[in-house]
Amino acid sequence: MTPIKAIRTSLVPRLDKVHDLIVRTLGSSNPLMNRVVGHHLSHRGKELRPMLAILTSDLLGGSAGYQVEISAAAIEMLHNASLIHDDVVDASDMRHGASTINALWDNHIAVLTGDYFVSRALWLAASTADLRVIETLSGLGARLSLGEMTQIDHARGHSLTEEAYFDIIAHKTASLFVACVEVGAYSAGVSDGRLDLLRRYAEIFGRCFQITDDIFDYYPSDTLGKPTGNDLREGKVTLPLLGALKSGHPDVPAMRELLGRDSLSEAEIERLIAFAIEAGGIDYARETLRRLREEGAAIAAALAPEAEPNPLTALLDYVLERTM
Repeated sequence: MTPIKAIRTSLVPRLDKVHDLIVRTLGSSNPLMNRVVGHHLSHRGKELRPMLAILTSDLLGGSAGYQVEISAAAIEMLHNASLIHDDVVDASDMRHGASTINALWDNHIAVLTGDYFVSRALWLAASTADLRVIETLSGLGARLSLGEMTQIDHARGHSLTEEAYFDIIAHKTASLFVACVEVGAYSAGVSDGRLDLLRRYAEIFGRCFQITDDIFDYYPSDTLGKPTGNDLREGKVTLPLLGALKSGHPDVPAMRELLGRDSLSEAEIERLIAFAIEAGGIDYARETLRRLREEGAAIAAALAPEAEPNPLTALLDYVLERTM
């Protein structure tokens, strides 16, 4: 059994508690809402965020109390709200191989469902009676919204910088993992320098998670629930293409001209994908992942020098092994 499988197996009872808490919290007297919520929750996903919250609490000597599970459930609900709203914004029909809420019902139902997830997540956070958890959740909601707005702004302005790319990741992806280590630390009564290290680890983890997904977008995949090149269709320029644009390849000027257009044909998207691969963009992204992994593993070792296997390193490697 791999380290990550062993760790996840040990956490199954607590992850089940988190899932059951989400189901109970989202229950309502409205039959339509219950059907929509039931459909959305039928796919549990990888549950990386609850895992990270629980592992952080355990790593810092947290008790076996219920607070970390409550906080993790609130974050997972807010994360799901952002996915539901993203599917509306992106007009997505599929997610993880299943039809989205907006595809099965409509945008109106999807927006209302996402709003319901947000309100119940905040209610759940308030039930911890810990102001720090409430502040983390409310701040997370703001960061997710601003991240989506930033992404739209950069797409419309054809921004082609790594700074802009990582700024979006910090808001839309890493912020969720940062919130997880925060609530995990709070449940263990820790708010010292170890929390600062954990926040940096979570930022690195978020970057690795998103870069990995962005690499997938350059190859055919039946498991992600989105077609190859979907990011480019939505005007999103990610690290593999940004790296290729820095390569000195003779096609760089022509590719920059394509990326300055307001819309792209399927043939132009295929041309950009082929360019990113040929010009070394995938290798550039993987090298970035390697450097981030080194820093993340060093932080994990400093936080848990005796742990074997180190759960934070195992979690990071789980994300990376999909592309490395």
